[in-house]
Amino acid sequence: MLIRQGHTEPWAERLPMPAADAMSDAQRAAAQALIDGPRKAVFGPFVPLLQSPVLMERIGSLGEYLRFDSALDARVRELVTCAVARHVGNQFEWVLHAAAAVKAGVAADAIEALRLGRRAAPLADDEQLALDFALELLQHHGVSEPTYMAAEARFGKTATVELGALVGYFTMVCWVMNMAHTPVQAAEGQRALEAFPL
Repeated sequence: MLIRQGHTEPWAERLPMPAADAMSDAQRAAAQALIDGPRKAVFGPFVPLLQSPVLMERIGSLGEYLRFDSALDARVRELVTCAVARHVGNQFEWVLHAAAAVKAGVAADAIEALRLGRRAAPLADDEQLALDFALELLQHHGVSEPTYMAAEARFGKTATVELGALVGYFTMVCWVMNMAHTPVQAAEGQRALEAFPL
């Protein structure tokens, strides 16, 4: 079952995956690079981004670093990604990363609370700090001095910069999918986001 992305009516996927024979050489090369990389397929934001293959490749490289090589612990990365997906109402990133967050060690109850728009708990100290940092950035477009200083003390300067970049990266790809109405395949046992107010 496909879960719709976006709430406008009439609803239709605006930028679906182009047919292989309709792709330009640049699109085919960009798609193949994704297939050959750690993602192993063209999916999610890369479907609409394939309309701009150079942009897709550059965004893909950034995401690959932030997802797979960042100085941040996987629990923190996955929790923050879920917070972004919840904040911007993106089904694809939610379905993908909620399960990954639990697998990485974030409490399932915390992820469910976040899905419902509630305070995520229970969280480890580093998870709570990263979530506070991400939510301040999402809600206020900046981070307070106490939160910034706590993040730098806990994570170090490099990982704090990467934390801010992670929030920005996932906000960007969520917006692209929200704009394009890129649907997501429902995962068994995984609950989708509901529109606010719940």
